[in-house]
Amino acid sequence: MVGFDPGAQGAGLAPEEAALAGSAAGMVTRALISPFDVLKIRFQLQIERVSSLKREGKYWGLFQASRCIHSEEGLSAFWKGHIPAQLLSICFGAVQFASFEFLTEMVHETTPYDSRTAGVHFMCGGLAACSATVVCQPLDTLRTRFAAQGKPKVYRNLRHAVSTMYRTEGLLTFYRGLCPTLMAVFPYAGLQFFTYNIFKKLLAPPPKAGKSGGNLRSLVCGSGAGIISKTITYPFDLFKKRLQVGGFEAARVHFGKVRSYRGLVDCMVQIAKEEGFRGFFKGLSPSLVKAALSTGFTFFWYEFFLNAMSDLKMRRRTNGLTKDPEER
Repeated sequence: MVGFDPGAQGAGLAPEEAALAGSAAGMVTRALISPFDVLKIRFQLQIERVSSLKREGKYWGLFQASRCIHSEEGLSAFWKGHIPAQLLSICFGAVQFASFEFLTEMVHETTPYDSRTAGVHFMCGGLAACSATVVCQPLDTLRTRFAAQGKPKVYRNLRHAVSTMYRTEGLLTFYRGLCPTLMAVFPYAGLQFFTYNIFKKLLAPPPKAGKSGGNLRSLVCGSGAGIISKTITYPFDLFKKRLQVGGFEAARVHFGKVRSYRGLVDCMVQIAKEEGFRGFFKGLSPSLVKAALSTGFTFFWYEFFLNAMSDLKMRRRTNGLTKDPEER
């Protein structure tokens, strides 16, 4: 069960257990969906139209972009920025799920609301994701920079990127795009937990305690939740990516046109004027594939690892009870 469930045996999930399950889920999921993330970022940062009918820019379709990146940069390019991305996923998963479990339990103990309702999951999921975003934003900026650069590389490795960005752009550069990120992440994560809660209830009755993790229903419900939440909040993700590569224009010249933005509002206005309404949804196709896989696998693995830890604790408790009479 995702979130505090007062009706389950051993309902009090320790924060370190939620953090461990969340980080493990993030790590496994990130390794699987990294290629879609690279494609999404390349589309988001392209000023020219992404269209197979009017081929203006470097990339105009999902398969064409995949072939282009593979032929020019090799297979490893689909995992560009994987180290900071993995650190981001592990950190984000740990903080988000630990905060979510804590918040839903606090709602149960301090308010008259049922912690298992979709509305509570929306609020707690959004707040938990905001907490994780503030903690992990520097890693997200690094991940975006690595995924955005082509050849020759501007950053040789993670250490070189951190030192170069800090020396040339200052500490605040690691928090570029934080404002649109927070504006997007609250409804995005809130909708994820909200729709996941609804789908789990619609598809089948709540399972018995300790048996909810790692099943096909979690994967399907998570995938549906990811598609819905990503579609609604997608433009803010695009704004964030455009702002995160500010000051990084030299590395993107060979990809096509480059633009500088003074802030979130200027970014929105320039995109609307030059790229039109469709410009706000560049990269949506790979993003939806990624969102479906990412959210589905995240909930799948989170519940899987929670279930594994719960079973392990039950076995230890059972073994302890059977050994006590002999010790006496």
